[in-house]
Amino acid sequence: MNKNVGKMLVYIGIPIVLLIVVLRFVLFYFRSDGFNGMSLIFPILAIGILIFALLMSGFFAAWVYQDCKIRNDDDILWAIITFFTTPFIGLLVYFLRRSEVKQSCAACGHLVSLRAKYCEECGFKIEHKEEMNDMEMKQTHHIGYIVMGTISMVLMISCLTGFIVSAVSGKGINSDITSNDRIWNIGSISMNYEILKDGVWTLDFKSASDGFIAQEDMIINNAEADILYADISCGIVPDHSSITLYLVQGDMVKFFDVTDLSETLEYSLDEFENGEIHVRLLIEGVEDTISKIYIK
Repeated sequence: MNKNVGKMLVYIGIPIVLLIVVLRFVLFYFRSDGFNGMSLIFPILAIGILIFALLMSGFFAAWVYQDCKIRNDDDILWAIITFFTTPFIGLLVYFLRRSEVKQSCAACGHLVSLRAKYCEECGFKIEHKEEMNDMEMKQTHHIGYIVMGTISMVLMISCLTGFIVSAVSGKGINSDITSNDRIWNIGSISMNYEILKDGVWTLDFKSASDGFIAQEDMIINNAEADILYADISCGIVPDHSSITLYLVQGDMVKFFDVTDLSETLEYSLDEFENGEIHVRLLIEGVEDTISKIYIK
């Protein structure tokens, strides 16, 4: 009864967990405007990597569990080790350490090697013919787990390769700073903090990779009267470094060099329309920068 309950938990529980993971990715994708400029192919490949990695680990852990039972080893412990250390490490350690297959002595029940001629406990003579056939069968036990684990591994590597190739080639990634859609950054930024509070976008960062684009969406309530204010100070400005402010709404694009502002930039938004506007900072080498941007 307990075994049946365990199987039901595995057969029902694992698909439910995988379904929850997929749904979380899908919901987050749409709520974040497509991961802020990333094509749907990327989350699909990411989900594939995760799912096939879990399946691969599960199948190989299941095979190790069954193999441990044959060898009277600690099946649960080794299955857990194999699952959580990835099969590449877990299987290697297991094969280096796993116990020899043994059989019970017909006379006393003591476990002895399949190659033993006599029981080391009672001296009973061991017959080998049937046991050797059993050993050959045990060597190929539960081959389905190995096959499914290998297939899952190939599919995981395929998804990973597709993800890397797509990212490197830039396909499916919107990195156009003048785009009216949200954009995706492949680069990195080292931030102290970033916050949008009471309509004020505050960005405080130490450094960023060249070409990194920080962005925030703001609202123009009255285009005829609203003013955009930008208070930006750069602590370190190496040669040929800059930071540029972009305002994007539909086909309307305005940009300003804000690398060395002596006072707060004030810009009338009467050329734009009421509604959402993309506010972006193109960072090119400047460091220790504090920026406060808001619309009033």
